[in-house]
Amino acid sequence: MVSAIGRRLRRLLAGAALAVSAGALAPERALAWTLRDPWPSSAAELAGIAAQEVSFPSSSPFTPADAGPSAEPTAALGYLYLPRTGRGSGGSAPPRSVPAVVMLHGAGGVLPAREHLYGRQLAAMGAAALVVDVFGARRDRAAGFTERLLEITETMALADAYAALRFLSQRPEINPRRVALVGFSYGAMASTYGVWATAAERLAPGGERFAAHAASYGPCIARFEERRTTGAPVLMLYGEEDELIVPERCAEFAEELRRAGSRTEVISYPGALHQWDGGLPRRTVGRLLGACRLRVERDGTVRDERTRLPMSGPILRRVILAACVEDRPYLIGADEAVRAHSNRDLGRFLDSVFRGAAARGGAAR
Repeated sequence: MVSAIGRRLRRLLAGAALAVSAGALAPERALAWTLRDPWPSSAAELAGIAAQEVSFPSSSPFTPADAGPSAEPTAALGYLYLPRTGRGSGGSAPPRSVPAVVMLHGAGGVLPAREHLYGRQLAAMGAAALVVDVFGARRDRAAGFTERLLEITETMALADAYAALRFLSQRPEINPRRVALVGFSYGAMASTYGVWATAAERLAPGGERFAAHAASYGPCIARFEERRTTGAPVLMLYGEEDELIVPERCAEFAEELRRAGSRTEVISYPGALHQWDGGLPRRTVGRLLGACRLRVERDGTVRDERTRLPMSGPILRRVILAACVEDRPYLIGADEAVRAHSNRDLGRFLDSVFRGAAARGGAAR
């Protein structure tokens, strides 16, 4: 009799423990993200998914050394795409169940065929997407292509990215441990900078960290003196015909990331030019940056490796870049076949992060 009561009591306690456990894990189990291949693209698949214009507090430090209370305050701008189950101010998705992507655009700004389309596609698969308009928030600084690159730095883009992470973390449906930073070209440089501890600790002293960093066709220009990362995994994608990319340097950059604590994967696409997913036909733009070499010191100072000049403001930035930028444009060109491959690779990477296989803090070396 006593033993029967004891067995029944143990079963009841076990059931209660299981219920508590299930309740604690409910947001993770309720994850609506479902990776698809190919990514959804038809009108029917993307119906009802539209951008919400959002603004949130950020700042405009010229370099990581300038980050902090003295940095100029800036109202960051962005476009938020939410999955159909996460709409509304409070959202109808379970708390902390929705993963997210923060996107940083290239030197040409936000593109309909790239950031906006990716935002809708990610939302259709169950992830929130916040497209950050770094240039739009700083129109008073510069408007033209060249002036923007001189006045609006990668550090400012990264400041907006971490501000976007804080903004998303305040939404009840977003899981702040499953937010990835994805950048393209200029934004790709900022995305990879953000995994280095020097940048992360200065721009996000509150401890906010991205679960992963992905960079599409980002020139490997800056290296960090302090060889320590946040531990988040990194994905680097580039085209083998991209004149902005120096493959050997990017390979060295990836190896430094691995040694510093981040699992890093590099994938190249034969025949692909720069900006294969921008929706623009084959043409020449900009200037080559392959000869530029920058180093970020432990205190966040950005310095030219050849002249040792600090890139401490627009004038010195202009001097340094004038000495290393080649007076020759590079080719860009959309390629839907390459885009399909990169979607598959990026999707696989995001899937591993969103499902916890490569969560921050558990990244393999």
